[in-house]
Amino acid sequence: MSTAPRAGRPRASSRETLAEAASELFLEQGYEATSIADITRRAGVSRSSFFNYFSSKSDVLWSGLDARIDAALVALSDLGTDADGPVARRALIGIIQDFAPDPLALALRNAQAMGLEEELLRDTGLRHARIAGGVASAACATGVSAVRAEVLGAAWAAAVMSSLRVWAEQGAGQASLEECFDEALRSVYDLPWG
Repeated sequence: MSTAPRAGRPRASSRETLAEAASELFLEQGYEATSIADITRRAGVSRSSFFNYFSSKSDVLWSGLDARIDAALVALSDLGTDADGPVARRALIGIIQDFAPDPLALALRNAQAMGLEEELLRDTGLRHARIAGGVASAACATGVSAVRAEVLGAAWAAAVMSSLRVWAEQGAGQASLEECFDEALRSVYDLPWG
């Protein structure tokens, strides 16, 4: 019996296999009609394996972005009184920098086909609120008034989430997500009232 590795494509991790299986099923039969059992059966792994990587079906879509948001919130919190626009941008750029097409990007691009419009709207709002709160807290730590800090937080969070959505809808990997983010930030800076 040969113990030499097989030639060809390397085996994907169970996490990648599960994410791929989930994405395929969401496209084929829709998000709501797809169960965790369907995903594990397609991936050829156990239900417990699914929960080793994801806490829910929704987590398949959001876990990669959530980890990036968590890191950005820590970076924003660590700024203390040193926060300003350029420094906050550097903290937030980690959310989108080197973001590869993943199940979330596929879902954003194919929301209607996957039956995910409501799910994405609700869950995007949760991520928006987390980012907005982090930016607002960082702004308040520098002495910015609470109302202005909340407006800044909401605008910067919209820049992050909108750039991600537009990038995915245009075909993730076809354009630079960082350029989409910078364009969104310029839109915030260029708002016609002050």
